[in-house]
Amino acid sequence: MQKLLLFIDKVSAFAGHFFSWLIIALTLLISWEVFSRYILNTPHAWVLDGQIMLYGALFMMAGAYTLSQGGHVRGDVLYGFFAPRTQAAIDLILYLAFFLPGIFAMAYAGWIYAGESLAIREQTFSPDPVPLYPFKFMIPVAAFFLLLQGSVEIVRCALCLRDGNWPSRVEDVEEVDVDKLKEMVHVKDEDIEQLDEYVVKQEGRS
Repeated sequence: MQKLLLFIDKVSAFAGHFFSWLIIALTLLISWEVFSRYILNTPHAWVLDGQIMLYGALFMMAGAYTLSQGGHVRGDVLYGFFAPRTQAAIDLILYLAFFLPGIFAMAYAGWIYAGESLAIREQTFSPDPVPLYPFKFMIPVAAFFLLLQGSVEIVRCALCLRDGNWPSRVEDVEEVDVDKLKEMVHVKDEDIEQLDEYVVKQEGRS
């Protein structure tokens, strides 16, 4: 079971990493348009639509990745003080009551929305229109990945309720944690204090 959970974590991470390259495309597109508009005096009406679609795809496909990393905003003021089983019970209730219905609705409505857009070959309303229906298909795709990762999180809640501890998850880039850094380099607080005392003594002699 744990291998399956970690595999789906990796799938979500891969999707997030893959679509994160849209940042490069978005940066290049904006830079090129600024140069074209202000240096060459040849603006392009479709670029704004392109920017919005690229950013929208990036934003939506980051959802499952962020969920796999536990990175969504939550009220940790009280939650962080609860025992793991209490945290798991709260999360499980919220997943079942709000997350699953919302994502199911997103997937169902998004598929219909995208299908209707494809049927009429929908385009943007700019003077230089671009196809809009490929972007709208990102809605059900993002919902699928969220449902997949959400199912993993629900299973994790159930395992935590059974075992009393949170199962491990695939970790990615995170902010530097000083305590973890100390553990990695095998440095204790006592060692740091002794080093500080030594530095003070040396400065006193000089």
